[in-house]
Amino acid sequence: MSDRPLKLLLIDQDPIFRLGLRVALEGIPNLEVVGIVETDTAALQILAEIAQEDPKQVNLLVLEFGNGRSITSQQLGLQFCRQLQALYPNLPIFLLSNVQEQGLLLAAKSIGVNGYCPKGTPLPELVTAMQEVADGGDYWFQDTETITTDAINRISTPHSCTDVINRVSPLPFFKLRNNLRLSGIAYIEATLTAVTVKLQVPGLPVLDRAILAGRQRELLAADWLLNRLLVSSQEKQQEDIPIADELPLTALLSSAIQQRQTVSSPLLSPGTLQSVLFASCITKLQFSLRNVTDVPLEIDIFREDKKRELLYLILQKLAQQLDELRASQIDTNQLNELKNTLIRDLWQVAITDFFGKFSRIKIGDKNIETVNLLMRNSEIVRMDILNRIPLVIDLYSYLLFQTELYIDNGYYPAVSDEAKSQALMILENLLIQIANGVAQPLLNSLADVEAIKQNLYDRQFISTREIERFRNDLSWKYRLKNYVNEPKAIFESRYDLFVIAPRGIAKTSVYAPRNEELVKLSNIPLVVTLLLEFSDAIAPRLKSLLAFVGSGIVFILTQVIGRGLGLIGRGILQGIGSVSFLEKNLRRNSDRPK
Repeated sequence: MSDRPLKLLLIDQDPIFRLGLRVALEGIPNLEVVGIVETDTAALQILAEIAQEDPKQVNLLVLEFGNGRSITSQQLGLQFCRQLQALYPNLPIFLLSNVQEQGLLLAAKSIGVNGYCPKGTPLPELVTAMQEVADGGDYWFQDTETITTDAINRISTPHSCTDVINRVSPLPFFKLRNNLRLSGIAYIEATLTAVTVKLQVPGLPVLDRAILAGRQRELLAADWLLNRLLVSSQEKQQEDIPIADELPLTALLSSAIQQRQTVSSPLLSPGTLQSVLFASCITKLQFSLRNVTDVPLEIDIFREDKKRELLYLILQKLAQQLDELRASQIDTNQLNELKNTLIRDLWQVAITDFFGKFSRIKIGDKNIETVNLLMRNSEIVRMDILNRIPLVIDLYSYLLFQTELYIDNGYYPAVSDEAKSQALMILENLLIQIANGVAQPLLNSLADVEAIKQNLYDRQFISTREIERFRNDLSWKYRLKNYVNEPKAIFESRYDLFVIAPRGIAKTSVYAPRNEELVKLSNIPLVVTLLLEFSDAIAPRLKSLLAFVGSGIVFILTQVIGRGLGLIGRGILQGIGSVSFLEKNLRRNSDRPK
């Protein structure tokens, strides 16, 4: 690397890729990741701040064309690059993207992008490329593995690519292929060992664990492919291995991972189970977090990016808590005793870290310690939210001990799809409810503080009137939940869970026996359940009675009153007809000459 420090700003929408790249680059000397942002707007804001302070803080901008897939996103990426060139003509731009279309890359080069590497480029090559661009040069990745047209045309019958290359240069290519295989395997094994060691570190953040678990799967698949695809057909037949061309790539990768995991480790350890579940949750956190239910949530006050940040934070703290519990070798009985303590600790660390940037708030002439003030509401939060979070022990037992989950009157193994789906719903509800617990004391004590509103609130809740209206809606929610909705859910043997769906935060219900809670109900909640039971008991009889009475009324109206009215009407009409006929006869007789 050059002696000149490499200071880069990364723009990418993929949170896992952003974090993974940052972790990978942190260990490289003479390189500093100044900032990592998700959107173009955030990048422009940071660059504007840096330009005012010290423009030399960043000497390379690394970006992806939007999500790298849609045409609209790519066009917006090109437009953003033009904007950067106009605002910061001396700042080199490096494209690190999934984009591989030559036309788009040429367009990027023509508007001033200085370099390009595809995602997945080996780290040493990537760092070298970024350093070269930062030093004022250009670097455009090219795939140099080509087969000449003349060599292919010499082959008269169709063959696989491997056979074509073997016929062009059998002996040199065999040596090259073998050297590639051996060197590749050595590199993969060394990297795989390092990744495995990192995965075993206690207290590893959840996002890091998810990245490393994915990296481990990729390395296992690559190792298997190297040992298969870079072996000649004769060697495969001698080893009784299916030729790769005869199997789909998906089947090859699945077989590789299964074979390696069967030999080296249990198929699904508690740590792996947790990684899979948390990775699914992280993926769903990229969805919209708009509340699409008819129930107001405390976190609705926050902007969507702040909701996502808070939920990520709680998930990370939960992962650390689970690692500590494994290290302490806790058993199931102790877990039951520590349930409320675990949830309270998770809430405390989340509220401390989330509001750390506002450690002091100035209100009038006083500087108030924000976290200490919010912690004073712990008893209210515990009673209203934390102690009411359902199925917490089920989730912890599932993640720590791989216990079965009770679903719809049946038990399902931890590795089953039903158990994974149920655990994911419980996990999402846990995150959302703890996040509600973080927001509640803020709404109770510091709801209308201007500094907090500007940094956290959704724009629709900026005015004092809207904040008060929102707080009133929450107050009614607590009343309805305490006196009506919760007793009804207990009587119906179910729990209401908030989950993350593609359209936003939704609500669902799961079956669970709640007989012990039903016995303990008293006062208004008990009256609600009695009314429900009375309604269930009397409703069928009342319906039958109403049906009978209704039939009787219809009979009387139609058969008795209706017929009577019909006869009377008929008589009147006949009478009118007779009178008219008589009058005509009399008039006719009077007109005759006498």
